[in-house]
Amino acid sequence: MALEKLKPAKGSTKRRRRVARGIGSGMGKTATRGTKGQKARRQVHPNFEGGQTPIQRRLPVKKGFRNVNQKEYAIVNLDDLERLFSKGDEVTPEALLKTGIIPSYKDGVKVLAFGEITKALKVSAHKFSKQAEEKIKAAGGSVSIIEPATTESK
Repeated sequence: MALEKLKPAKGSTKRRRRVARGIGSGMGKTATRGTKGQKARRQVHPNFEGGQTPIQRRLPVKKGFRNVNQKEYAIVNLDDLERLFSKGDEVTPEALLKTGIIPSYKDGVKVLAFGEITKALKVSAHKFSKQAEEKIKAAGGSVSIIEPATTESK
């Protein structure tokens, strides 16, 4: 069960609030506004903080926002693969971690096309740039994409 899934019972209705109709409204003589004070007498903006500098003016101005769902990949370049692996080797995230090319998996491993590759390697990663995929295949290697759930540590 979740709060956003709660709904009123089928066929049920809620009475409309009849404001400024006195005691006959069913809301009492003060119409749910309490007694006296600024909020009882006029409409006050919900962000009004009683003359204190509002929160939106106290906070620093920053552009944009940070996406909490953004995936951050460990980056591997082709020149690293060329330098650290020999012909016919199988390149996996575990092998990359062992050689020290990447410090951790993060949300996965992505292979980029920086540099050249001449060796035929079997490369397994979570993502590839188009150029990297083309260069690996042109060198006689193969590319396989790993599903994100297979890496254990982060």
